[in-house]
Amino acid sequence: MSLTHFDAQGHAHMVDVGDKPVTDRIATATGWVRMAAETYAIVSEGRAKKGDVLSVARLAGIMGAKKTPDLIPLCHPLPVTKVAVDLTLDPDLPGVRVTATVKTSGQTGVEMEALTAVSVAGLTVYDMVKAVDKGMEIGGVHVTLKDGGKSGRYEAP
Repeated sequence: MSLTHFDAQGHAHMVDVGDKPVTDRIATATGWVRMAAETYAIVSEGRAKKGDVLSVARLAGIMGAKKTPDLIPLCHPLPVTKVAVDLTLDPDLPGVRVTATVKTSGQTGVEMEALTAVSVAGLTVYDMVKAVDKGMEIGGVHVTLKDGGKSGRYEAP
């Protein structure tokens, strides 16, 4: 298997997707933000000084998905048709679980958009409460579902 983002000389390039058919595509990614129990209480009780942490992070994740080609050098700009970002409080973590689903009808997939949405939402959670917890950890970011296109369906085990 070769890496598609490198040409025969080993130079990075944007993959030509012009000959690929337009198909419906979807990708879902997930991750988490682990925080101290006290920080979790602040978030879950809505006491963060900067405002509603989960609502702001949800919007940031949506914006992040839409800005993916501006952030990742070889990503194609895509007509994103849907971005859903869900943030769920998890007392066992303790912290926030983030899931993003992105859809398009296009010639390439939206995995990078889903991963970017999760990452930006997690970073926003960090930003919103870093004043009380600089030790938060963001992790577990990975694709859980990809469907559409030539490579078919992928679901994480």
